[in-house]
Amino acid sequence: MASRSPWTIWTRSGDPTSPADEPNAVVSAVKARLDTIPSPLLALSAFVLGSSTAAAGAAIYWRYGRRIKTGEWMTPDIITKKRWVKGVVTSVGDSDNFRLYHTPALSGYHWPFKFRRIPFVTKELKDQTLHIRIAGVDAPENAHFGRPAQPYAVESLEWLRRKILGKTVYCQVLRRDQYGRIVSYVQLSPRLLPGALVSGKVLALEMLKSGWVTTYEQSGAEYGRVNKAEYIRIEEEAKAARRGMWEHGTNAETPAEYKRRYAQSADRAETAKSSSNGDLQDDLASKSWWKRL
Repeated sequence: MASRSPWTIWTRSGDPTSPADEPNAVVSAVKARLDTIPSPLLALSAFVLGSSTAAAGAAIYWRYGRRIKTGEWMTPDIITKKRWVKGVVTSVGDSDNFRLYHTPALSGYHWPFKFRRIPFVTKELKDQTLHIRIAGVDAPENAHFGRPAQPYAVESLEWLRRKILGKTVYCQVLRRDQYGRIVSYVQLSPRLLPGALVSGKVLALEMLKSGWVTTYEQSGAEYGRVNKAEYIRIEEEAKAARRGMWEHGTNAETPAEYKRRYAQSADRAETAKSSSNGDLQDDLASKSWWKRL
């Protein structure tokens, strides 16, 4: 008696069907089953399935594929939910802020699906980066608006550039400040494992350890996942070790004191100007009175 192939299937009549006929049998069975479903119900099911697939695709793109080009593209939902934004630092202008080129996970900037490049030419970066303000720290002020640079401003800026320029960082969005910058809790990229699996070092704490910044304690200060006490503790350790701006002791003028000093000078200048204008108006009024006589 001839042995049957293990791949032979049987029809309802008991006749064996060859493996070559199996796909046709499956298609026929599915077609017969679909013919029993009313056409309106079948159309509705297809519409619901298509709509659900499209909605899921749009949601995935919006979350993992859409680039946030500038701060204006940062929606209230992203800020409220304190979303994470991954990108590459393209420039560092001051010691506590930088420009970030957003590179979402499904946007073509990462292996194995990398087919786009990150621009570094100033012309190509126009209106393409997020202005990030590092949360929780305050750095020595560079020269601005006719004011001289604060001591250690150059060293602090150089340290930050070496640390993050051209590198990938992860930013947890906290809020938008009065200058339109995105205040963020920033983590460096892990050395070995992907950032999706492990967390890198906290940039603000690394800056405090180096002694090139102070803890930001003014109104509206935010510290992300680390509490303020930890920031202050690390700052005190840097002072004790005389690192960075504390190399000559703790009497150095802090960024907050520097800004407060110049703000008071500006207020005094404005008061003096107002007083001078008032005296001038009194003189003009007096001369006008004599002319009327």
